[in-house]
Amino acid sequence: MNLGQMTSAMTDFAGVFAELSYWQQTTVRVVLGLAAVLLVAGTLVYAHLFKMVSFMQSRLGPMEAGPYGSLQLLAEVGKFIQKEDIIPARADRFVFKAAPFVVLVSTFLLVVVLPGGPDAWFISNDLGVYLAMAVSSVSVIGILMAGWGSASKYSLIGGLRATGQLIAYELPLLLAVIGVVIQAGTMNLQGIVLAQANGSMFGWDAIGNPFIITQFVGFVIFMIAMQAELTQTPFDMPVAESELVTGYMTEYSGLRFLLFFIGEFATAGVFSAIAAVLFLGGWYIPGLDPTDNLFNLIGPLVLVAKVVLLSFLVFWFRFTFPRFREDQLQRLAWKYLVPIALANIVVTGVLKVLV
Repeated sequence: MNLGQMTSAMTDFAGVFAELSYWQQTTVRVVLGLAAVLLVAGTLVYAHLFKMVSFMQSRLGPMEAGPYGSLQLLAEVGKFIQKEDIIPARADRFVFKAAPFVVLVSTFLLVVVLPGGPDAWFISNDLGVYLAMAVSSVSVIGILMAGWGSASKYSLIGGLRATGQLIAYELPLLLAVIGVVIQAGTMNLQGIVLAQANGSMFGWDAIGNPFIITQFVGFVIFMIAMQAELTQTPFDMPVAESELVTGYMTEYSGLRFLLFFIGEFATAGVFSAIAAVLFLGGWYIPGLDPTDNLFNLIGPLVLVAKVVLLSFLVFWFRFTFPRFREDQLQRLAWKYLVPIALANIVVTGVLKVLV
């Protein structure tokens, strides 16, 4: 099948999809959303955790399960599923059991606002950025539930650390996004992609206006805050192994621990996708027509490629930098990132009015 036939097939599929009832369309979108999150999370685990980090540390990584260790992820999932689901005797059983699902649901809800092409999207919401930032905060509740419901001092301290850290870094994360919203003139993520595709820099429109150039300060702040939101090193005080074993996850085993593990990498993928949409043009390739039907086919692949690139930075920093102390972590957020993000908003607003 050549490219023209594939594009035609995609158009036919879009027509058939449009004729489905509301509940059928919703079911298809939920299944595709779950598949997208799980596939991206699995890709990041294998490509970055199993292989990239191994090469950085001069080792091969998993090699026994499947060709070149390609089935190691399935082996890990099978191992966790077979393990006993242990619940501490003094734990709040409902809160303890529900916590990993709350964290995972918040990650899945982030996917619904992500566009994958001109017509490839789950929902087109004029408040897409607002919805994404609001939903991402739900994971804080799940982490605090895990820490408190475990009836363990290690878990409680880890949950409180995580809550304080996530609240502190949500503010610079949101402020970094505001600069993009001001420049694009919309909170619709599809509109932000099109603003970059159809924009120009100083009258030159060959590559559009990717906001990573004009909003580079916001991009750096977003990536730092994203690293903290993921509780990845150097912001891993909530799960500091040398102090808290694994923090709020200490008492979890089996499937529930696996859900936290999936949530960690799925969230890394989804946040990287949001960063790709906000600063790298999402599914768009510079120099091409953004209304071309071809993007409904290759757009999701382009977005995944950008996600892999940005998540590479996340895991590179994770295995390169030492852990911050709690006071250093909070000082970075409140004394540096927030003022710089506010200054970026002011400069963006002034330039938006003048230009």
